[in-house]
Amino acid sequence: MFDTAEIRVRAGRGGDGAVSFRHEKFVPFGGPDGGDGGGGGSVLIEASPSVSTLRRYNQTRFYRAGDGKDGMGKKMHGKNGKDLVLAVPLGTVVTHRAQDGGSIPVADLGQPGQREVIARGGVGGLGNVHFASSTNQAPRIAQSGEVGEEKEVVLELKLIADVGIIGYPNCGKSTLLAASSAARPKIAAYPFTTLEPVLGVIEVGGRSLVLAEIPGLIEGAHLGRGLGHDFLRHITRTRVLIHLVDGGSAAPAEDVAQVNAELGLFAAALAREPQLVAVNKIDLPQVRSRMAEIGITFSAVGTSPLFISAATSEGVDELMAETLKMLDEAAVKREAGEKVSEKVFHPLPRGTDLCVHKDGDTFVITAPELERIIARTGTAETEVYWYVRRHLERRGISRALRRLGISPGDKVRCGSLEWDWS
Repeated sequence: MFDTAEIRVRAGRGGDGAVSFRHEKFVPFGGPDGGDGGGGGSVLIEASPSVSTLRRYNQTRFYRAGDGKDGMGKKMHGKNGKDLVLAVPLGTVVTHRAQDGGSIPVADLGQPGQREVIARGGVGGLGNVHFASSTNQAPRIAQSGEVGEEKEVVLELKLIADVGIIGYPNCGKSTLLAASSAARPKIAAYPFTTLEPVLGVIEVGGRSLVLAEIPGLIEGAHLGRGLGHDFLRHITRTRVLIHLVDGGSAAPAEDVAQVNAELGLFAAALAREPQLVAVNKIDLPQVRSRMAEIGITFSAVGTSPLFISAATSEGVDELMAETLKMLDEAAVKREAGEKVSEKVFHPLPRGTDLCVHKDGDTFVITAPELERIIARTGTAETEVYWYVRRHLERRGISRALRRLGISPGDKVRCGSLEWDWS
């Protein structure tokens, strides 16, 4: 099965800003002209009709976007890193693996061509041209590029179909799908012959419907028994369910009740989905002789089953006509009820505000923009220290430090730079 995958994605790093000065003949006082670094490429995910499984993501689990190029002299901007677009099947749900082990919803890709960013590229660093001022006309500082996001991402495919065919193993679901559509699922005389959901398209009343055969459910499927959660997730997309029952079962009505109980335990909304009950295998003499008895049993629980033979196609056309009718009724009820807007979850933007806290005897300043300047190698420490102190005064951080009780001689740290407060 290739309907789930867990991958790691890494967005590109931003390019470093350049420290450069204009050197041209007959141009005095050229000043700084260091360009900005290019932005790192982002990792995007796109719903593509040409992709049917998540197979490739189980074979290759790490994906990385392009890094941004460094800035250059003459105010030349570095080239942006190339975005990486990952194609997935329609109906793929994307979640991000949080540090505490939980899952954070990112996107639900239900429309062809729908794209979402799952890891944003790092911002390119500013060149020294941005740090020129009336008091520092020849700055030798620039920002390093920001590191791109890196995430553990879980991809989960939930098939998008109009009708789902459910039932116990070996009740004839594959045969029914083959009899009503051009799909050719594996058919054999033993349980669990279908190891992954199969889609088929049927024509009913001039309309096309998509059917999904959901592999056999057994007692305890909601706990992962049998094929368990591997396929219960696919039923959540369907609008109508055909509940197929083996007419040769000793208690067909109990089979239906048991499967419905598993649906309800997996997701309460599934138990309320519109259902058509179809008793299969009436081509067998022992089943045909019990049709009246089976009908009475279902009537006792308020259900009117249809009787079909998927092997001979007897009653299949009537079943599909009833399915279309139920789909139309479900659509009317859905429009009449409350309309729930579709939600797409986006990652929250990264915060850039400065903040201060005390770690033991050291006052720690968190400032991403300053830390990217401090991280630059080959930069004069005295000029960096001067710029940081000036920036802290302008942003009100010095006042915040004094409110925390800082005294002359206390240690202050911002990124890798540490100094004594004065």
